[in-house]
Amino acid sequence: MPSKSGFSGVYPMVYAFFDGSGNVNTSALKAQVEAALRHDVDGIGVLGLATETNKLSTAERLLILEKTAEAVAGRVPLSVTIAETTIEGQKSFAKQAVAIGARWLVLQPPPAKDVAEADLIEFFGAVADSVDVPIGIQNAPMYLGIGLSAAGLTALAKQHPRVSILKIEDEPLAIPPLIEATQGRFDVFVGRGGMEMLACIKAGAIGLIPGLETCDRTTKAFHLAAGDPDGALAAYREAESAIVYLEKSLNHFVTYGKELAAHRLGIASVYHRLPCPMTPFGKGLVADYAAKLGQL
Repeated sequence: MPSKSGFSGVYPMVYAFFDGSGNVNTSALKAQVEAALRHDVDGIGVLGLATETNKLSTAERLLILEKTAEAVAGRVPLSVTIAETTIEGQKSFAKQAVAIGARWLVLQPPPAKDVAEADLIEFFGAVADSVDVPIGIQNAPMYLGIGLSAAGLTALAKQHPRVSILKIEDEPLAIPPLIEATQGRFDVFVGRGGMEMLACIKAGAIGLIPGLETCDRTTKAFHLAAGDPDGALAAYREAESAIVYLEKSLNHFVTYGKELAAHRLGIASVYHRLPCPMTPFGKGLVADYAAKLGQL
């Protein structure tokens, strides 16, 4: 399926690792980027839900963006999620992201539940018009508590043509009616850690934003999907049990997904920001998955 925005493929989302003092571990960002690039990812994502952007200050978000862009060094496109809570805040961060090297952006809605759809369209549109790169919308009301209807998304894209990407966290069955209802105006990228990714591709998704912890298998599966469906399925099956285990809740994913990434990257000490629903048994399961998947 041709891309409207010019972007497609697998963009693993990097994790925010911290040191024992609670500061951002910038060396872990470089390790993640290098591992992803070794496995021929199509791009890198940063500051999305897996990066725990909601637990970061603006200064920390900017530091993570700068260090990730520095590690990527233009070798693949960089996608940056913008999560500031006001229009002006998102405009400012979006402009900084583009200046630093972002090739496309994903806008999160403001953290409010009772926002009129027209106001949300105005919010996204004002930010989209402030920069000259393709814009995606993170439409994940199950995680964020707020989102646009298909009619609202269509109106947004009509009024602001730069908005051409949709990042969703939904099952494959939801994709064809969404594409139809939005008149095919969006390149659909799916998250969910890569769960049901092959069915999502078959349903019309053009890209995947999984966790970095399984990016070797998800990237291989994505690239094989068109020409070698059996090979794609085999690659996906190698990571499927770990992906399903991680996809229980957002906090579960960022906690145990980071633990799994650390195992596979050889990062010895992992420090979490609360809440982190971790148990010794859960950590043991992650170690088992890491042993089966091997080093990244």
